[in-house]
Amino acid sequence: NFYPEEAPIRQVRVDPFWIDEAPVTNGEFGNFVAATGHVTLAEIAPNPKDYPGLLPELEHPGSLVFEPTSGPVDLLSVCWWDFRLGAAWRTPLGPGSSIDTIEGHPVVHIAYADAAAYALWAGKELPTEAEFEFAARGGLEGAAYAWGDELAPPGAMLANYWQGGFPHANSLADGWLRTSPVRSYPANGYGLFDLIGNVWEWTDDW
Repeated sequence: NFYPEEAPIRQVRVDPFWIDEAPVTNGEFGNFVAATGHVTLAEIAPNPKDYPGLLPELEHPGSLVFEPTSGPVDLLSVCWWDFRLGAAWRTPLGPGSSIDTIEGHPVVHIAYADAAAYALWAGKELPTEAEFEFAARGGLEGAAYAWGDELAPPGAMLANYWQGGFPHANSLADGWLRTSPVRSYPANGYGLFDLIGNVWEWTDDW
């Protein structure tokens, strides 16, 4: 089962590589910002020249925040994304929110340039898509998930993902509406955490 953009199956060879055990957390990204003064894309007001037709009220820093809908919707509408002024990595839900109680959660509202800057500062690099998939498989070949072919074996929740009718009815069987702390679920066969579920992650190629 594939999303259209994931096909076709093909063979790719990867050279040996290193990869972090888990996604970058708010705390780790905060250390980077404190050391470098880095300002993320979401914290910079958009330039109207880059966005023809941009409404004046949107000429302010912000980012997309996931917001469950009140009922079923057309899944082609992506109406569960709310562009929220003031939303950024320090204020993930917009003004008034903070990361004070979620420093161990993965950092969000990060653009590609922000991820690449963090990696450079940390003496690392972003993985390619092939490297990421190789790592995420955890040594399994052709399995549906990093742990096998059953999504929730005997009721076990093995990753943070939406359970129920998307985007309006999440049963919260995994305990989380939004992100979960890094390393909340078992590692895969390579000892890596959260390479499936929780957040989308950047790679170094398309």
